[in-house]
Amino acid sequence: MPPKGFQRRKANASDGASTPQIPSLAEQLSYLENPRPFKNPNYVKKTSARRSKNLKAVLTQERERERAEREKRRLEKIENGMDVDGEPSIEEEEVLTCECLPFWSALTWVIQSLLDTSIEAPPSLLPQKHYCDITGLEAPYTDPATKLRYHDKSIYELIKGLSASSVKEYLAARGVNSIVK
Repeated sequence: MPPKGFQRRKANASDGASTPQIPSLAEQLSYLENPRPFKNPNYVKKTSARRSKNLKAVLTQERERERAEREKRRLEKIENGMDVDGEPSIEEEEVLTCECLPFWSALTWVIQSLLDTSIEAPPSLLPQKHYCDITGLEAPYTDPATKLRYHDKSIYELIKGLSASSVKEYLAARGVNSIVK
């Protein structure tokens, strides 16, 4: 972009015959004006009015749909499953009189939510990783005197030279309440 106030010099009539403008090498090698055979000229991007849902919403919707289908099948079985003599079968009596149905439906939901494929899974039972208080790298070591975690011996040398107040600040940053004796 030319600077403000810049005006091109106009060709004067006294210049003589005007020479044709020779395209630069960049303009000669440019593919901008070439036709693109791999693109469909009639293509129009269709933007969908529907937004994609996140995984949690999809799983909740699927769970609700399956629950509604099970309930529908259960009700159809109760309505259409009568014996010839008009008395309900033993299985139907259990379904009709069982007060534990809400418990079982809740239990199946809990079991489903505990699977490792669920995003509603509880926290991991694996031990929590420890990180260095100085660098933030994984810390396999802990200084017994200051209780600071460190990554390697070079960090340990630095920890040995820290004052008590700076050690307390590092521990406070980690969220450890130090007990003063």
